[in-house]
Amino acid sequence: MLDTKYPDLMPVPGQFSSIHRDYEYVRHGTVCLQAALDLVTGFVHYRITERNRSEEFIDFLKMLDGQYPDGVKLKIILDNLKVHSSVETIQYLKTVPNRFEFIFTPKHASWINIIEAFFSKTTRTVLRGIRAKSKEEITERISRYIDTLNQTPVVFKWSYAMDAKIQREWKWYSYGNLESMQ
Repeated sequence: MLDTKYPDLMPVPGQFSSIHRDYEYVRHGTVCLQAALDLVTGFVHYRITERNRSEEFIDFLKMLDGQYPDGVKLKIILDNLKVHSSVETIQYLKTVPNRFEFIFTPKHASWINIIEAFFSKTTRTVLRGIRAKSKEEITERISRYIDTLNQTPVVFKWSYAMDAKIQREWKWYSYGNLESMQ
């Protein structure tokens, strides 16, 4: 989170046509957005945390687990972040057999994962160019944005047709069992 070190300078007729922001800033730290998009309903499940460790990821999985009826297998598309396949995560998954199926995107192919497009849109819509006084302000802005989207969720329609080669690569990255993750 960035805050201004000095106040913005307002436009002055004849001198400055727009607001001038000093290049110096104050850094307040970061927050981590964990999100999952339900492709059937369009609803975005999310959590905003201070850190992004296995512990937070497992708590997110537990939150998702509580949102869906027992017996439903949750298929989750993930990037290759270590917390998604850590020892702690694998140990948790063993306690809820057949509840989650992880599908990992190929490296350098984040565009395949729709949640990455959602993160990009959120950044462009909510965060680009702003200055915030605190982590709480950023958390509130992101939460308000996602809560507003969830009031009238939109079901995403994937329109990209994968050719056979990409489909083979995609299948290679799909892990249906825990043994292939270890």
